[in-house]
Amino acid sequence: MKRVLITGAAGFLGSHLCDRFIKEGCHVIGMDNLITGNIDNIAHLFPLKQFEYYHHDVSTFVHVPGKLDYILHFASPASPIDYLKMPIQTLKVGSLGTHNLLGLAIAKNARMLIASTSEVYGDPLIHPQTEDYWGNVNPIGPRGVYDEAKRFQEAMTMAYHTYHGLETRIVRIFNTYGPRMRVNDGRVLPAFFSQAIRGEGLTVFGDGSQTRSFCYVDDLVEGIYRLLKSDYSQPVNIGNPDEITIKEFGEEVLEMVGNPKAKLIFKELPVDDPKVRKPDITRAKEVLGWEPKYSRAEGMAITYEYFKKVVERK
Repeated sequence: MKRVLITGAAGFLGSHLCDRFIKEGCHVIGMDNLITGNIDNIAHLFPLKQFEYYHHDVSTFVHVPGKLDYILHFASPASPIDYLKMPIQTLKVGSLGTHNLLGLAIAKNARMLIASTSEVYGDPLIHPQTEDYWGNVNPIGPRGVYDEAKRFQEAMTMAYHTYHGLETRIVRIFNTYGPRMRVNDGRVLPAFFSQAIRGEGLTVFGDGSQTRSFCYVDDLVEGIYRLLKSDYSQPVNIGNPDEITIKEFGEEVLEMVGNPKAKLIFKELPVDDPKVRKPDITRAKEVLGWEPKYSRAEGMAITYEYFKKVVERK
């Protein structure tokens, strides 16, 4: 049985990855310090013999007894609300946490996959974004703590790959959504759904002409799984290239929820907010044979049912 360490296991993406690797017959060790994760996301796994949980901050040190075959590093605040509130923790988990886990990977002779992000491209000057693009990032702007943590994480991972010969994989994740997202995490989809369900104004920053591309979580997990199992060590974009403006997206949510009290409201655009975001997934198609299967309508319908339950419970 393969043994897998997943950091950020109680988070949105981490918890779905735990489910996938359990389903694949692996023994999963979940690790999280719960500064943004939610233990309820993995509570259903606790009765299973093939799952164990460590409440721990990987930025301090990491010790896991026994063998490890794979390490997936998904620990990090990931929404603007979180990393603006916790800038130092965000930088530390991307640097010190990554360093600790790379050292563990060497000690265990394990393959390590890191969760990077489309934010390494910053406010991009090319569109769509390919893995060869170096990005347009403001290192001292408010978003720099997250963007640069992830860029450093990539650089350190690649250094361990080239210097130590460590098996490493780098996934650049574009906007992803689905059940288990936090209602108040500040990202556009949970914000729009929760505001529409409550009959509040849907907060659109700027004039809403900025674009995003939304990938359903099951598609993302499939891409990550394929990348981990592949022999490809360069970064790979995983996301859905179906691009939409934020204003159009808000209108889709309003139509889906159908609350007559809800409407779009417009506020000032935050500093360094990317104007466009769309992955070029040519590399994922060619190397992994991967592309998204869920349409936005399909994924949104599932996600809406989840948010209805969660928001109404609150």
